[in-house]
Amino acid sequence: MKQHTVVDSPYGPLTLVADGDGALCGLYMAAQRHRPGEETFGSRIAALRVFAEAQEQLTAYFAGELKEFTLPLGLHGTPFQRAVWEQLTKIPYGETRSYGALAAALGRPGASRAVGLANGRNPIGIVVPCHRVIGSDGSLTGYGGGLERKQRLLDFERGTALF
Repeated sequence: MKQHTVVDSPYGPLTLVADGDGALCGLYMAAQRHRPGEETFGSRIAALRVFAEAQEQLTAYFAGELKEFTLPLGLHGTPFQRAVWEQLTKIPYGETRSYGALAAALGRPGASRAVGLANGRNPIGIVVPCHRVIGSDGSLTGYGGGLERKQRLLDFERGTALF
């Protein structure tokens, strides 16, 4: 059974979703592409340990004090999607990787497009840093939260912009 809450951020409200095991299984921005319907988030409740931890870590991240999240995650997807999302968590703060580099790291060098599709379906934005994935030519490519948000996150992590 899922539960959710909504917290404020420099990007506006973020919807946090927890699965029945108490792990964070969703972090969605308003107007995010591939955002599930509200009815799938379960009841709204603020008093869950994972929500308090997530809010604390997000606050520290946006203050520039946290570089790596340590939240219990419930990544629900296909085995390939979960493998891609696990690779995303290995991209260091302030760095980027191309879709091709992620595909190669998975041992599937020809799967750049599939990596891109899985990246776009990442259910735990920011914490699982899909914003750190760029095109092979260094260009910004699709981001469920919008390219402006992606650029702001990358600039923030590189120390070239503040929230």
